[in-house]
Amino acid sequence: MFTEYIVSFNGYYKPQARKRFLTAALHDSGVLSWKIIPRDNLAYDYPSDFDVVKLNDGSHAGIEALESHPIIKRITPHKKLSRSLKFVKDVEQSEVEDRECNETSSNMCPQTFHSSRSHNRKSLSLGATYWHSPARFKGRRLLRAVPKQIVSALQAEILWNMGFTGAGVKVAIFDTGLSENHPHFKKGRIKDRTNWTNEKTLDDGLGHGTFVAGVIASYKDCLGFAPDADIHVYRVFTNNQVSYTSWFLDAFNYAILKKINVLNLSIGGPDFMDHPFVDKVWELTANKVIMISAIGNDGPLYGTLNNPADQMDVIGVGGINFDNQIARFSSRGMTTWELPHGYGRLKPDIVTYGSAVRGSALKGGCRSLSGTSVASPVVAGAVTLLYSAVLDRANIINPASMKQALMASARRLPEVNMFEQGHGKLDLIRAYQTLRTYKPQASLSPGYIDLTECPYMWPYCSQPIYYGAMPVVVNVTVLNGMGVSGVIVNKPRWEPYIPHHGNYIDVAFSYSKTLWPWSGYLAISISVAKSGASYEGIAQGQVTLTVESPPEGEETAPRQTILNLPVKVLIISTPPRSKRVLWDQYHNLRYPPGYFPRDNLRMKNDPLDWNGDHIHTNFKDMYHHLRTAGYFVEVLGSPLTCFDASQYGTLLIVDAEEEYFPEEVTKLKRDIDNGLSVVIFADWYNVTVMKKVKFYDENTRQWWMPDTGGVNIPALNDLLAPLGMAFSDKVYEGDFTLGDHDNCFWMLSAILEYTAYNNLVQLFSNQDKAVISPMELPNRMEGNHLHRYSKVLEGHLGTARSRILPTCPRVIYAPSHPINKSAPTNLFQQQKLLSVRLEESLPLGRQSVEDLIESLETKEKLGYGGVEPHVQGAGPIQDIDSNSVFPVLAFIATGLVLLFLLNQYYRGRSKPRRKRPRLKKFHTILYGTKGPSV
Repeated sequence: MFTEYIVSFNGYYKPQARKRFLTAALHDSGVLSWKIIPRDNLAYDYPSDFDVVKLNDGSHAGIEALESHPIIKRITPHKKLSRSLKFVKDVEQSEVEDRECNETSSNMCPQTFHSSRSHNRKSLSLGATYWHSPARFKGRRLLRAVPKQIVSALQAEILWNMGFTGAGVKVAIFDTGLSENHPHFKKGRIKDRTNWTNEKTLDDGLGHGTFVAGVIASYKDCLGFAPDADIHVYRVFTNNQVSYTSWFLDAFNYAILKKINVLNLSIGGPDFMDHPFVDKVWELTANKVIMISAIGNDGPLYGTLNNPADQMDVIGVGGINFDNQIARFSSRGMTTWELPHGYGRLKPDIVTYGSAVRGSALKGGCRSLSGTSVASPVVAGAVTLLYSAVLDRANIINPASMKQALMASARRLPEVNMFEQGHGKLDLIRAYQTLRTYKPQASLSPGYIDLTECPYMWPYCSQPIYYGAMPVVVNVTVLNGMGVSGVIVNKPRWEPYIPHHGNYIDVAFSYSKTLWPWSGYLAISISVAKSGASYEGIAQGQVTLTVESPPEGEETAPRQTILNLPVKVLIISTPPRSKRVLWDQYHNLRYPPGYFPRDNLRMKNDPLDWNGDHIHTNFKDMYHHLRTAGYFVEVLGSPLTCFDASQYGTLLIVDAEEEYFPEEVTKLKRDIDNGLSVVIFADWYNVTVMKKVKFYDENTRQWWMPDTGGVNIPALNDLLAPLGMAFSDKVYEGDFTLGDHDNCFWMLSAILEYTAYNNLVQLFSNQDKAVISPMELPNRMEGNHLHRYSKVLEGHLGTARSRILPTCPRVIYAPSHPINKSAPTNLFQQQKLLSVRLEESLPLGRQSVEDLIESLETKEKLGYGGVEPHVQGAGPIQDIDSNSVFPVLAFIATGLVLLFLLNQYYRGRSKPRRKRPRLKKFHTILYGTKGPSV
């Protein structure tokens, strides 16, 4: 049996050199048959940093031999990237549901969803019908006006009037292709069309790539943002919506060679461990390619972010509707790379219109589409337009500076948290103003930490902090617009504000030693100091750090930015033990890297459990229920040997797939004997069922068999064995009721009522004791590979054994450097980018943005509406000459005023003056011109 692998090299080499390296590596490996898979595309003539190699049954020995070669960096399976279409009933109905969901509490919105998600990357569009049929709108069903042109919704006309239309910017569209003669694109603007698939065509057979290209650069009918941009079309998906990692890698390399400025990826998937793909995205952005990608269509669930939009160097875009509400389909944060030990980063970066947006149809005309793959090209088009507007300052434009400008200028949506909206709604004109005055610098995302600001800072703001609790971890992204590489000089400093009780806060740091490309992380662990154990109230301070990058151009000194990160927390007294609940995060496993099946067996087209099983992601509703009931929930990201059980009333173990160390089993039994309660929610486990949910992986030419069920029942039984308890492997389907209750949250409340207060609800106490006949405990499935992904197990001589118990993480708090500083009243309004003087950045002869906004508003009042490119024929965009329009308007206005004054003058002369009686004149002085009425 043959298996294909991507062999990545440490540099770029010609085909003959790469073949010599592979031959040398495999010479003594025992591999009898292998070959390099030919890649018939434009990249073949250029040096490359990878090959696709097919090995025979001796692939394990071949992999070891290849990995030992000094020129070879990594060996990974050659993955098929399967993209699927996701439909809703129709676009307008989904918008009505969005509104109904957003107008009520988010916790009332149903958290179930139906997805056709595969384990790889896919399109992120929601079609109204088929790709090639236009969506139809029925106005009577819409409660808001859908703008005819998406460009008008973001006021692109203002930049068009300044003469900026995308000219001089190369924008790449990685999608399903585009017809060379599509009528919506100016002649000569489609500069390059390349095909990276195994189909012999450059045209779009689906319509998705055409729609995306139209949103970015159409010049007629349904207008795009940058009609004069240089369009580079990369066909990386077949008409059957199939792609492979190697196709993307070759196409990415070609984009670097072509010096692409902006790249749109309206695709996504959960596999952030597809190393060749992720590494190549880093390489792209390191070469100043600004990548914009869709954040995903798996909302309203949290923790459903897609890759590559979840990467720090990529602009990840979420979707909103035209009522400025988060679209229900838009994926929510946090990122889940960092689990279980840490906490996710803030994503999406920004949001924009992604519902019922009009764009180019396959054969001409317009159609409407919804999805974050629609929102992504809206931002990509806006970025292309912005880039063309600052070409005179092109030396300061890079992936970090563009992202900084978009985030700093975004309009925050009210009553929406940061893991739904990121920094807010795209504001094209404010972004332009920011870029015009931008000074290379580093910045932070989020730019402040306020654990009291709800709902924006959810979930941080949902629970105050107290002495003895697990540290609250805030993962801040460091964006470095000064250079592709940089460092954090020395160490971050914690500076408590003396007037604001900052000395009651302890802070620890973990951060990137090197910022590359354009970014890094700063994880901040926040706890209450021992001195604040009895304090109740607000405490504030700031984190200070210095980011440095090498000089550029004629500069001699390193570039440097000093950043201040304000921190504000609410401290309360430590709650009683009975109210403290500890969530075990350490023993949750998910895809990637292994096949861990869904809890819901009905989701046959979406078999992989990839949400992270965190109390703030797919268990958000449980968290909200616990907080509403008055419980305080903390998260344990380390083994059960690493917490003080005397501080907690209940340990929650939910859907645990991981094994347990023997020391954990012993310690938990001791904790239970000393008063700790344990609540376990375990999903299905049955070896026969597990064998039935296997699927064939075309990458490895092997069947994927799950390594556990929805939960690891044999491991839980080992944990419960000292208590004389065990779970069976019976699998049931359907609903359950307890008395009159069919709500699992009621059952959770009833259980916690017992664990916290030893109060057993009457419904439970009235139940007859069940007599359970002896049963055979479920066994682990033979041949499972859980040890490959486990933190607890390791492989040894063909069998799995327990690893050595890791030491418990120790939080080392940073020294305090108190400062006598008053905290700002509003942390959000304090966040601004450094800028140069306006007159130094504006190009000569350009009309100011303020004047153009005023002129646009004047024209709207006069009934002219927005300015659009010429939409008939094939003519260029018609710019309105403001220098000729305003003098005419001024002349007409002056004439009207003169006519009015002359009319008043002659009317006054034509009437004889009558002498007013003295009494009436006196009355007028006292009461005014009108007398009192009776």
